[in-house]
Amino acid sequence: MRYVLALLACLFAGPAAAVLPHEMLADPALEARARALGQELRCLVCQNQPIDDSNAPLAADLRRLVRERILAGDGDTAVLAYITQRYGDYVLLKPPVRVDTYLLWYGPFAILAFAAAGAFVYLRRRRPEARPAAAPLTADEEKRLAALLDDGGPR
Repeated sequence: MRYVLALLACLFAGPAAAVLPHEMLADPALEARARALGQELRCLVCQNQPIDDSNAPLAADLRRLVRERILAGDGDTAVLAYITQRYGDYVLLKPPVRVDTYLLWYGPFAILAFAAAGAFVYLRRRRPEARPAAAPLTADEEKRLAALLDDGGPR
């Protein structure tokens, strides 16, 4: 019985939402918009956690700011633009693709391509058929080799 209760507790235990009841908006539609925006914004303290899931005081301030902007009549893009203007692109969990962020977006793929090319070149050079064949022995070297083999080794 004890194991069944523990299993049920694990099944029904979800992530703890950090949005407190007093922060929620009265209108469910506006609250849903605030929650969706909260999932797009990074907690600057926790770094890779959305502000809706963070208990940090700065995340609570950002949640409050999002709800204030929504109540002021701003659209979703205006709210994100306002917060991005104040805190920079780092506050977005998915930064925009622009010329100054190309390295962020495409850098890992470039590194992977260079590593694959380097591995290809390395493995290509290691293959036996890629090595140059040994030059054939001259007549003088063949006589010397035969003499060494007949005598039983060098003297």
